[in-house]
Order: sequence, then C-alpha cells, then structure tokens
Amino acid sequence: MKDIKKDILWRVYLVYLGILFFGIIIIGKVVYIQFYEGNALIKKARQQELKYFNIEAVRGNICASDGSLLATSVPVFEIRMDVSSNLISDEFFNEKVDSLAYCLSKLFKNKSKKEYLSDLKNARKKGNRYFRLKRKVKYEQLKELRNFPILRLGKYRGVLIVIPKTIRKMPFKELAKRTIGYENKKENLFVGLEGAYSEYLEGKKGKQLRQRICNGDWKPIQDENEIEPQNGKDIITTIDINIQDVAENALLEHLKEHKAFQGCAILMEVETGYIKAIANLQYDSSDNKYKESYNYAFAENVEPGSTFKLASMIAVIEDKKVNLSDTIDTGDGWIVYYNRTMRDAHKTRDGKITCREAFEKSSNVGVSMIIWDAYKKNPEKFVEHLYDMSLNKPLGIEFQGEGHPFIKHPKDKKIWYGTTLPWMSVGYEISLTPLQILTFYNAVANGGKMIKPMFVKEIWQTGKIIKTFKPVVINKSICSKRTIDTVQSLLEGVVERGTAKSLNNSIYKIAGKTGTAQIANKNKGYSEFYNASFVGYFPADDPKYSCIVVVNKPSGGKYYGSSVAAPVFKEIADKVYATQLDIHQQNEEEQGEIYIPLVTAGNQSDLQKFYQTFDFPIDTLSSTAEWVVTSRNNNSVKFGKRRIKPEIVPNVYGMSAKDAIYILENLGMRTKLRGKGIVKNQSVKAGNKVRKGTEITLNLSTI
Repeated sequence: MKDIKKDILWRVYLVYLGILFFGIIIIGKVVYIQFYEGNALIKKARQQELKYFNIEAVRGNICASDGSLLATSVPVFEIRMDVSSNLISDEFFNEKVDSLAYCLSKLFKNKSKKEYLSDLKNARKKGNRYFRLKRKVKYEQLKELRNFPILRLGKYRGVLIVIPKTIRKMPFKELAKRTIGYENKKENLFVGLEGAYSEYLEGKKGKQLRQRICNGDWKPIQDENEIEPQNGKDIITTIDINIQDVAENALLEHLKEHKAFQGCAILMEVETGYIKAIANLQYDSSDNKYKESYNYAFAENVEPGSTFKLASMIAVIEDKKVNLSDTIDTGDGWIVYYNRTMRDAHKTRDGKITCREAFEKSSNVGVSMIIWDAYKKNPEKFVEHLYDMSLNKPLGIEFQGEGHPFIKHPKDKKIWYGTTLPWMSVGYEISLTPLQILTFYNAVANGGKMIKPMFVKEIWQTGKIIKTFKPVVINKSICSKRTIDTVQSLLEGVVERGTAKSLNNSIYKIAGKTGTAQIANKNKGYSEFYNASFVGYFPADDPKYSCIVVVNKPSGGKYYGSSVAAPVFKEIADKVYATQLDIHQQNEEEQGEIYIPLVTAGNQSDLQKFYQTFDFPIDTLSSTAEWVVTSRNNNSVKFGKRRIKPEIVPNVYGMSAKDAIYILENLGMRTKLRGKGIVKNQSVKAGNKVRKGTEITLNLSTI
C-alpha cells in the first residue's frame, strides 16, 4: 500500500512539475512578446487590418478655344452600407428595412422592392459590413439617398459609406472624339489629347485610410481623406467647336454620298499653326455608320499623288531649270520610262502645253517630263530639295502614333529604281500623312515659313493661365521668296483655270491643288481604289487658313479630288469666311468694292425689299419674273428668270424653305425639311415629271 502511494505521488509531482515548466515557458514567452516583439507584431497587425489607398484626383477639363467643354470629369459616387453594424439593432433594422427597400427601388429603378429587401436581409444575415447598393450614383441621387430610412441617421449611425469617383464625359459626343482621345493605363494606351497632356490633366492623388473587414473588403475609417487629392489642370485647345461641327458634317455627307471607306478634314490657321478643326471618320460595317474611330489625319501615311507636284515644282523653279511659259509636248497623254507607262487622266489639246498648264491641269506626263529632264543625271539634287523643305521629317506633334514620312534617296539602291524619279515627281513611291501635306502647303501660304501644327494653346488652373504655348517654327524658309511667289500663282491658277475651277465661284479667292492617287495593293501593284484629296488655302491674296480634305476609297462612281474632296473644302471655307468678319473687311478694303451678299434664288418682290432695306443697288435692267436667281453685276444685284414649268419638278436650290414649299406644294408635292437655312439639295431631281402626292425632301443649310 505504501509503495502504491509513493508511486502515485511521484506521478503527481511529475505532472505538477511539467505543468509548472510549461507555465513558466508561457509566462516567459508572454514577457518576451510584450517587451521585445510587441511593437513589431502590433505594426504587422495594423498593416494587415489598416491600409492607405490612393484617391484619384479630379481630371482636368479639355476645352475648345472659346472655353466650351470637349471632355470633362463628372462626379459620381459608389454607395455601400454597413448592413451588420452593431449600431443598428435587429428590431430597428427589421422595422425600417422594408421602407428602405421601397425607396431604393423607386430611386434607382434597377431592382424591385422585393429584390432589394431580399438582398438587404441576406447581407445582414451574412454579416456583410460593406454591402454595395449602387456602383455609380449622381450627386442629386446621393442627396435624396441621405434621407432614406436607416440611412438618414447620419454617417455613423446610418452606416452609409460614400466613395467619391469620377467618370469622363464628352458633352459633344462624337465631335473630335479621336483627337480628344482617351487614357487607359492598364493597357498602356495614351491616345489623343488625353494621352499627350496627361501630366497636366491628371493632378495629384490623395490618400485615404481603410480597414479590412469581412470578405476581404476595405472600409474607409472616416469620410474625410488623410491627404486630399489636387485636381488636374485644364487645357485650352485650338479647336473651334463651330468649325469642327461644320467640318465633320460636311465630311460625313460626302463620305456617304461617294460611299467612301474613310476620310479626314483639317483646318489650320496659317500664321500660328493652330488646328481649328480636325475630323476623322471611318465606316463601321457592324453599326452601318461612320465613326471617329481612327486618327487617319496624322497616323496613316498615304501616297499623296498630284498634291505632291507642288514640291516638285518648287525644286525645279528654285534651281531655275524651267520657265512656266516653256512648252512641253505630252503627245497623246502617255510616256514610257524604262518599259513602264505613265498616263494622264485626259489628253490636253494637241499635247503641247506650257509648264504652267502641266501643273494647273495636273498632267502627270507633263510634270514628270519637267523633273526628268532637270534631274535624271543627278536625282540626289531633287531629293535633297525635298529634304531641305523638311518633307522627310515628322512634325513632332505631341500625340503618339504620328506616321513617319517616307522619301526615297538614290543612295539606297535597294529601293531606288530607274522609274522612281518620274513617279516620285507626281506623288508616288513616297508617303506622307494628310497633316504633313497640309503643313507643307501652309508653309507656302505663310511665305515659306513652316509652322508646327498646334492643338493646345494654354494651360489653366483655377481659372488662371499658368502656361502659354507659342508657335514653333519647323523651317524658317522652305525656299526663296521668288519661288514662293511663283508657286502661289500656280496654286491660284489651279482654281481659276485648272482642275479645281469648280471652286472659282466664291467672293474670296482660293488657291490649292487637287490630288487623285491610286492606292497601292501591298506588293501586288495598285488596286482599283483611289485617295481623292484637295489641299489649299484662303483667301489666296492674304492667306488666313489652310485646309486639306482626303477621301479614302470612294466607290460611288466619282473618285477625282475635284469632285469628291474639293466640295468638302468649299463648305468648310464658306463657313469660316462667313463667320470671320475681319477677312471680309480686309478683302473689301483691298478690292475697293462693296461686298453684296447674294440670296441665291427666291421671289423677286421679297428679294427687292431685302436689298432695298439695306441700300444695295439693283440692276434696273434685271428680269421682272416672279421667281428669280441673283448674280452680281459690278456693284449691283442682277435678277435672272428662274423658269417654273407646270408638271415639271423645279430646281429650288438656293431658295428659302418658305419659297420652296410654296412652289412645290402648289405643284401637288409633299415637302419634308431637314436642317435650317436655304435649300442645298432636293431628293427628287429637277426636270422629272411631277407626280401628285410625291414626297420631296429638302436639305437645308446655313452656308
């Protein structure tokens, strides 16, 4: 018995000593943690439970030249709720949740009351302390939300969690969309103005402390930020929103009419290089409409065709290799260089034309003969002239993706052939972007000084100018003053006598060049498609604006630059001229004439009252017909009879909507109007037989 007792005591003592030993170890560890590891563990715990998050700054605005918003950041709020907060009793939650569900359903209209009620109760049951009510909420909705049951108790007891955010909006939607661009840091995409001027627009991020809660979510500790973000700066562009609208609409209508794939139109201020309008439209077969999806104007290199003949003429005139009155024989309108045949679109008279006519009539054979005779023994000199005009260098605009000019050099034997010189002289085997071509023509309009295109003129912060961008000179003089004067007369001649004489009906002078270039089909020669273009400037006697229009792959039957691109140029130029009074005044002073506006056609009695009201002289020998067309006769208005035949659809072009409707409906037709202003075209062609009740659509325009 005694031995058994000893054995039990021994075991008890052993267990006691073991427990004592482990107790001492635990106490020692507690002391060690408290005095040695405590601070590090507390810091680690806080790092796991608390974290600073970046708060994005409000991005700056992109504005048109007059301050109109092109792109802006609109505030929105992500709304969450701490559904399981212990500040809300179960009794109170159950009493008010039905009303809250009803209010949420009525405000957002994305779920029924029943769905909201189910979601809120399930979130409460699961202990969700970061339940999302809505991702994007407007400020007006937020104000209403704060008065809802449960949420109206305040930011602490109401457990409403508001996370401010912004979304980017373009008030004018598609207008200049590709030029305005976008920024996507996740995909490393920086497009247009948004990407090029991001350092000014994005501002400085703030900091907000958040705590980890259930489901791995992070809840803000308080509504206020630890460090407030600094809003981005505003950029003031050179874009004129009214001219931009005209450019896009004019381009769109002609792309539709000629069933083209894509096109662009750019308007530049001659002296400053300011881009006043830039439109890029491309056909999207999935939506069956044209969109601003690709910046064709400065990103895509194209063979310019005949618009490049200006550079060829500058080179040969600068070297005094030719006089414009010299005669060349283009024969039947074709010539062979090394077994390769070059042709003109049309033969000119008997083939004997002057050098001036070769340019104005856009003779490929004539211009190539001029350049071939001048440089066949020394093609390097011709190419060096092109380099001296900075045609081989990119413009260095701030946007990413500018196409690099491609100008061959004879030293590169891999790509220089016997036929390269003549084909290069007429705009083939080279490539430039439309913006680069325009910049070159703008230099000619600017007396030889080449200016870098500018899209942004100022940076603003809180309503004050903090930075101004001045015009940048790319090339002080692309050639001599004598040569500039000569080629300016050539460009005026194109409009007065040459391929663009359809533009020679304006009250202001236009100078420019048409281009019709076949599109290369990679290594398989040339396709059946063309690039139609017109580039020039106005008023030609004192250039203020230069403009280029390029229409890619027109397939509606017409493809020449004179019939496809030039009309777009004219619409844009007319709008600019109509809205820039300083151009009018200058032209009138120089010409010493009275400027008489013409109302193209209408009722003679109404037109007489109009002109007499403003004291404009009327030619007394004019027609006395009821319906007339107008023209200028020296410094007076002349009326000509417009024939209106019974049962024949009349031409109502140029008439007011009132007069056109009066005539057409008296003939028994039904009229439908589109737009405002005077009649620009009609859906039923003039000369057709009138069918009673036929609907005719009249497209109106203010220019």
